Amino acid sequence: MNTIGFFPLIFHGLQHLPEVTWLPLKFAIFTPMVPQYSMIVLVSKSEIDMNMKKSLTVMGFLLLFQVGFAQENVEKGNYELAARFSPEKLKKMIFSTSVDPHWLKKSNKFWYEYETPEGKFYYLVDPVQKSKTQLFDRDKLAMEITKIVKDPFDGQNLKLENLKFMEDENTIRFKVKGTEEVLKKDWAEIKEKNKSAKDSLEKKTFVFQYNLSNRQLTEIKDAAKDPERQAWANIAPDSSKVVFARNHNLYWMDKENFLKAVKDEKDSTIVEHKLTENGEKDFDYGSGGRGEDNEEEEKNKDKRKRAGILWGPDAKQFVFSRTDNRKVKDLWVLHNSRNPRPTLETYKYAMPGEKEQPVQELAHYSFTTEKLNVLPVGTYKDQSLGLWSESLPKNARDDDFKPVKWLGNKDSFYFSLSSRDLKKIDICRWNLTTNQKEVVVEERSNTYIEIVKPEIINDGREIIHWSERDGWGHLYLYGADGSLKRQLTTGAFHVDGIENVDTKGRKVFFVANGREKGEDPYYTHLYSVGLDGGAVTLLNNGNFNHDANLNDQGSYFVNNSSRVNTAPVSILHDASGRKVMDLEATDLSALFAAGYKFPEPFQFKADDGITDLYGVMYKPFDFDSTKSYPIIQYVYPGPQTEAVNKAFGRGMDRVDRLAQFGFVVVTLGNRGGHPGRSKYYHNYGYGNLRDYGLADKKAGVEQLADRHSFIDKSRVGIHGHSGGGFMSTAALLVYPDFFKVAVSSAGNHENNIYNRWWSEKHHGVKEQISPKGDTTFVYQIEKNPDLAKNLKGKLLLVTGDVDNNVHPANTIRMANALIKANKRFDFIILPGQRHGFGDMTEYFFWRMGDYFVQHLLGDNSPPPVDMLEVQREKALVK
Repeated sequence: MNTIGFFPLIFHGLQHLPEVTWLPLKFAIFTPMVPQYSMIVLVSKSEIDMNMKKSLTVMGFLLLFQVGFAQENVEKGNYELAARFSPEKLKKMIFSTSVDPHWLKKSNKFWYEYETPEGKFYYLVDPVQKSKTQLFDRDKLAMEITKIVKDPFDGQNLKLENLKFMEDENTIRFKVKGTEEVLKKDWAEIKEKNKSAKDSLEKKTFVFQYNLSNRQLTEIKDAAKDPERQAWANIAPDSSKVVFARNHNLYWMDKENFLKAVKDEKDSTIVEHKLTENGEKDFDYGSGGRGEDNEEEEKNKDKRKRAGILWGPDAKQFVFSRTDNRKVKDLWVLHNSRNPRPTLETYKYAMPGEKEQPVQELAHYSFTTEKLNVLPVGTYKDQSLGLWSESLPKNARDDDFKPVKWLGNKDSFYFSLSSRDLKKIDICRWNLTTNQKEVVVEERSNTYIEIVKPEIINDGREIIHWSERDGWGHLYLYGADGSLKRQLTTGAFHVDGIENVDTKGRKVFFVANGREKGEDPYYTHLYSVGLDGGAVTLLNNGNFNHDANLNDQGSYFVNNSSRVNTAPVSILHDASGRKVMDLEATDLSALFAAGYKFPEPFQFKADDGITDLYGVMYKPFDFDSTKSYPIIQYVYPGPQTEAVNKAFGRGMDRVDRLAQFGFVVVTLGNRGGHPGRSKYYHNYGYGNLRDYGLADKKAGVEQLADRHSFIDKSRVGIHGHSGGGFMSTAALLVYPDFFKVAVSSAGNHENNIYNRWWSEKHHGVKEQISPKGDTTFVYQIEKNPDLAKNLKGKLLLVTGDVDNNVHPANTIRMANALIKANKRFDFIILPGQRHGFGDMTEYFFWRMGDYFVQHLLGDNSPPPVDMLEVQREKALVK
């Protein structure tokens, strides 16, 4: 109960106040001015003329309350505590949280880097010898680098970039950036574009090699440009040819001419060979350009661009898919903040239900015959075509050159064909010998079908296929002719994907969740099972979320494990799951010293009272169990994922840090929100994409409030981004008496104008075939603006003005509906920002904090114009 002190009373025209009870010095009246507080107003009896007792009105006490309470007795947002855990500060408190192994090619060894409060360390691990050694003495290497670069370095502050092992696996190469300024390597190109351009300088980068045996450091002078400078080059597996796109068409050049381009892309002696003549805008052979405004697109139109081709293993042929977007309707965003004038960005954007959709074709080119053939694979109207590439070996990740080959062998390659409603999917193989399409596996369902790239093993004689045909994601072994040999996994659990296949040992390693009883069903583990049948073997037990990285030989794996309430640990295991050695344990001492406390996982029931759901609770680090806290949900509805963390991570803005203002923040699962459980669970929202998760979000808060007296369910806030922006607004409109405040950012409030692939897939589109055999598609969906009249609470809408994913029109249409319904709400546009808000993310966080502090804590005093919490992070150098 809050108490207001002595205040003078100034009333006029007052009458008919009910009798009050007088205390010796004061009188008391309970007043329900604000639902979340009980008030006692105390006033000195001497200040009241006894004759006024019966002429005071309730309105007078309302005035007294408004003046006194607003000034002296509100809950203040704890801005200081929230500022203590900003992203910039977290960088200085959280360092490495996992081991990312770089497996070598000639052995089972791997190297990794790991940062602690003592700086970065580089290790080489030999699993056979069970040894972990530093690649070099940091202090001695820093001294040698200092002598060459002429800038001072020490071991603790040594920053090495692009470290990689050379082919001999006894030499490493890396880069160090100095302070000396030199002309940019592309200065000639800059000067050509702008004759009056001033010298364009950059920090000089030094390239070094270091011999691990003799500890010798060598500077590599005149090193070649970084490979990313030739991102347009799609290089053949034998390095003999390079394919690329220019002016919408396909070209190729040989190795000799490519090496000229590496040195100077403008070299006039470079010989290019044109492969196609029919490319045109929106039906071209290249990629790139998305995200450019119209002026940039025009400026870059003659540049080489990457062609998304997949090479055959013999390097004499390639395949690709080409998309005809010419009939797809345009969409636009306006770059309002560009100088000197705003610019327009035009792009193709297929919306759900529209007749005009992309048309994909599959093509094959042979350098032997010099023929390009468009392959006849048309099966479904408005079908989607997925062309699969061969997975890269784990030990190739550090290679400068990574050829992209098709999935299959020299005689065939694999692809998928999907109907527009995704209820029919064919796993196909193109036979280059017979020049025909072969359907290997057919999947059919009454709801949308998920698809995973198959594993082709034994030179194409066997196929490992993933399917949810029995209601759970499992693995199936097929013969090359499409005959089912056996189901490899079965049971009420979800196989998430294949990690590795040991063809010699006839064993597949896979990641799955939900199999271990007594655990959160989302915790992932690594398993193995024989290709010839047999029991499934768990390889990394423990009630944690596990992230395993297996080497190509299938002999060892690095396991990173944690929960949201444990520090991550990294351990090396062998293929049978036996522990080989400890690697790292994350040091969170600086984080805890700043006052951090782990969040709390919990379990609750869905609105049906049956389905188990899982969540995480984030409390203020100065939590007081005797207080009453507003509760905020951070939401993302799925269906591709739920916004419920399962492992410790760095992303704290929308959960840990938001709680520090003085809230309990929770993330809650909901039926239909995640593919990692049964297909029934995942497809729960099919046909009801607006409302399907809201009842569970409401039920979760109600159950938590029943368990914990510190949760005030009369003050419920909700926040989400993208799909979560859509969901948080829907919550205020569907349950207006329960959810009181929402901050909705970049929301797809009208899924009828969001992209076709997400909307039609998760909501559903109806295929209709006329008596004449014509196929059309009908799409209808409920939208947030339809319920604008229901708004009772406080709503803040936010969008970036150049969001080319969830178009700003989604938010603007929501605002339009609210205005027409005569509703008060708030609206922020972030200039120049795409879907993720970019460099305005921190600004958005503090505006969100202000909004919840004002409307959930009742602090109506405006915060200062300057965001002091952000300002003091920056050095004032001017």
